[in-house]
Amino acid sequence: MGALTIGKLARKADVNIETIRYYERRGLMPNPRRTESGYRQYREDEVSRLRFIKNAKELGFSLKEIDELLTLRLDQRTPSSEVKKRAEEKIEDIENKIRKLRRIKKRLTTISDTCDGHGAISDCPILEALDK
Repeated sequence: MGALTIGKLARKADVNIETIRYYERRGLMPNPRRTESGYRQYREDEVSRLRFIKNAKELGFSLKEIDELLTLRLDQRTPSSEVKKRAEEKIEDIENKIRKLRRIKKRLTTISDTCDGHGAISDCPILEALDK
């Protein structure tokens, strides 16, 4: 199959063109071949790589973590247990974030419940609580 333009690659992977350029700058996507006139040309297999990055990002992996996963993916000697370990670490990270968000929600609900929504802004119990 022929080379893909950046626009075709973006459509196939369902990402923005600027996202592709950003991933190239970060080293997550290889620098593409260029035509004599300077247009980027991508291989079909780069659609899969771009989808991998997009899916990993949607699961909460940082770009640094995605780079590490891509490196692991390329080394055929890497045991799958190493990838599972990374996934379990991400799950724990997400659980910690959920606990923190629950605490924030509880505190904000408590503060919000002190306000009946009437009166002058100078007497707002929410703003007073935030001052403390």
